[in-house]
Amino acid sequence: MAPFKIFSSGKDKKDILDRGLEKTKESVFRKLSRAVVGKSRVDDDVLDNLEEILISSDVGVNTTLKIIDKISERTARDKFLGTDELNMILKEEIISLLEENAPEGETGAGIPERDTPYVIMVVGVNGVGKTTTIGKLAYQFKAGGKKVILGAADTFRAAAIEQLEIWADRVGVDIVKQKTGSDPASVAFDTLSSAKSNNADVVIIDTAGRLHNKVNLMNELAKVKRVMQKVIPDAPHEVLLILDGSTGQNAFEQARQFTAVTEVNAIAVTKLDGTAKGGVVIGVSDQFKIPVKYIGMGEGLDDLLMFDRERFVTSLFQ
Repeated sequence: MAPFKIFSSGKDKKDILDRGLEKTKESVFRKLSRAVVGKSRVDDDVLDNLEEILISSDVGVNTTLKIIDKISERTARDKFLGTDELNMILKEEIISLLEENAPEGETGAGIPERDTPYVIMVVGVNGVGKTTTIGKLAYQFKAGGKKVILGAADTFRAAAIEQLEIWADRVGVDIVKQKTGSDPASVAFDTLSSAKSNNADVVIIDTAGRLHNKVNLMNELAKVKRVMQKVIPDAPHEVLLILDGSTGQNAFEQARQFTAVTEVNAIAVTKLDGTAKGGVVIGVSDQFKIPVKYIGMGEGLDDLLMFDRERFVTSLFQ
């Protein structure tokens, strides 16, 4: 079936993206300007400076080296590349790199149409914007005409259930909860059962964000998934990892930790509007071979955007 899109591609979304990337753009362009002062062509010195710029913008060492290698190949092939072409070359090579890493069959849309509820299990450490992202997703799915149910399966963190309740009330969607300290798998079971009996379109399950004991976390998430499958055999359809873009390299470490303990198949990078570390989106997308599906560009309900590789990089180097 055709996928259901929840995010428009209108001018308002482009404005949100351009505005949200302002700090990253300012940082990158300022450094690029210094890197090419007095230079008319892209030589080894410019490439060394460019490598430093990309790493300091949290693109990541491995991804940076791939980009530098691509540009080095072009300078060797074309013999003369002017520094005035550097922005265009960078944009082309980064888009090409991200396209290479696009997962096979990626739709670029919100969710596929289904006969049973589409189940999203949300994971991520505390403080990255997990609950806020769930609220924004619920809002945009509902705005698209979908019936949404939230599951408060983060039953250990103080006030986690209450915070999700506030979002459910604000957005106007149902929430399934139990008391603090309850079994998260039991909450997930009740949520999917309710969603199935009430013909919901989308279920979003919040989970605990603890990394202090990977074995416990792995066991807990595995149990939640097993119990979900008793209700909907192929659930969860999406395991969405939330990363805080403003933490730069810490986001890479969190991605490493969570991808090691559960089968993450989508990523959302939040808080990009308040940081110059927007390059982390490029690095995470490349290094983990998992699609960055959403990016958070502000506090507003509409400021969670579907990640579009070409549009993102074009805005970055505009």
